[in-house]
Amino acid sequence: MSAILLSRIIGAIVFGLIGFFSGTPIHDYLISFWVTYPFRDGTTVIICVVLFAIIGYIITPWITVKPVQSIAKKMSKSSPRALLSALVGLILGLIISALLAYPISLLPDPLGQILPLVMVVVWSYLGVSLFYARGEEFSNVFHNFSNRFSSKGSKTQVEGEYRILVDTSAIIDGRIADIVKTGFLHGTLIVPRFVLNELQYVSDSADSLRRQRGRRGMDILAELQQNEDIPVVISDIDVEGVREVDDRLVVLARQMRCPILTNDYNLNRIAELQGVKVLNINDLANAVKVILLPGESFKVHIIQEGKEYNQGVGFMDDGTMVVVEDGQQYMNKEINVTVTKVLQTSAGRMIFAKPETE
Repeated sequence: MSAILLSRIIGAIVFGLIGFFSGTPIHDYLISFWVTYPFRDGTTVIICVVLFAIIGYIITPWITVKPVQSIAKKMSKSSPRALLSALVGLILGLIISALLAYPISLLPDPLGQILPLVMVVVWSYLGVSLFYARGEEFSNVFHNFSNRFSSKGSKTQVEGEYRILVDTSAIIDGRIADIVKTGFLHGTLIVPRFVLNELQYVSDSADSLRRQRGRRGMDILAELQQNEDIPVVISDIDVEGVREVDDRLVVLARQMRCPILTNDYNLNRIAELQGVKVLNINDLANAVKVILLPGESFKVHIIQEGKEYNQGVGFMDDGTMVVVEDGQQYMNKEINVTVTKVLQTSAGRMIFAKPETE
C-alpha cells in the first residue's frame, strides 16, 4: 500500500470522526435559522460524516505526504553545504522568534495568543529560505572570517580542497585522461549525474558517429575512475528549475565555487559571462604548442598538396599545419624546412615555411 493511499484512508477516518462529533452541533445550528430544515439529527450526522470523510480523503495527501515528499526530493538534490545552511537558517529563525515571543505575547488577546505562533512560522521560513538560497555567500563570509584567526597550516589545508566539475564534451574528447596522467590536474573531478545521463544518451544514439563518441566517453570515464592519481566522483547534486545541461553546470559551479572542465566554446562563454572559471582543454592544447619563430628550422613530413601552386602541406606532432612553399616535389618525404611566417587564426596556428637549401 502506497503512502498516499494510506494517508487518504487515515484522513477519511479522522475527518469522518470530526464530522460525526460535529453533526449534532451543525444540526442544531441549521435548525436555529432554517425552520423547515428537512433532515433529522441522525441524518445530518450521517451526511456530515460522509462529506467530511470525502474531504479528508481528497486533501489529506496534500497536507501530509506530498509536502514531505517534495521536501525530501529537494533535499536529495541539494548539496550538504546547502542543507547545513538551511539548518543554520532554521535555528536562527527560531532564536529570533523566541526573543520576540515574550513582548508580542503582552499584546491584548487574541493578538497576544496568535502572533507568537505566526512569528515562529514566519521567521523559520525566512531563515531557511534565505540561508538555503544564499548558503554559498554566507559560507564564504564565515570561511574568510575563520581564516583570519586560523593558523597558517590549517588555512593551507582548507585551501587545498579543490573540486572540478567535468562537462560531457571534456569526457568525450578523451584528452582529459592524458592530462590527468601528466599530473597537471589536482583535486577531485566531479561528474554530475545529469552529465552521465547525457553521456549515456549520446552512446545510445541512432547516429553511428555519435554512438561511437559516446561509447568512447564511457571508456574514458571508466579509465579515469581506475586512475589513482586523482579521485573521480559521480555526484547526484542537481539544481531545480533548469533543464539545459550547460545551464545546470554553470549554476552548480557558482554554488560550489569551483571551475568547469570543458572544451565547449558556447559553455565557455556562458560561464565566463557569469563569473565562473573555466578550464578549457582547447586553450591548454594551444598553450602547449611549440612556438616557432621565423628563421628557425625543423623537420616535417609532406603528406599532401597545398591550395596554391607547388605548395606542400605537413603537420607537426601537435597538429599544427605547416604549409611549405615549393614543397610539392617532396611529397611523402620528410625534409628540413625554415619558418618564414607564423599565422594565428581562429582555427589555430598555421606555419609557413620553405625547404632548407643544402
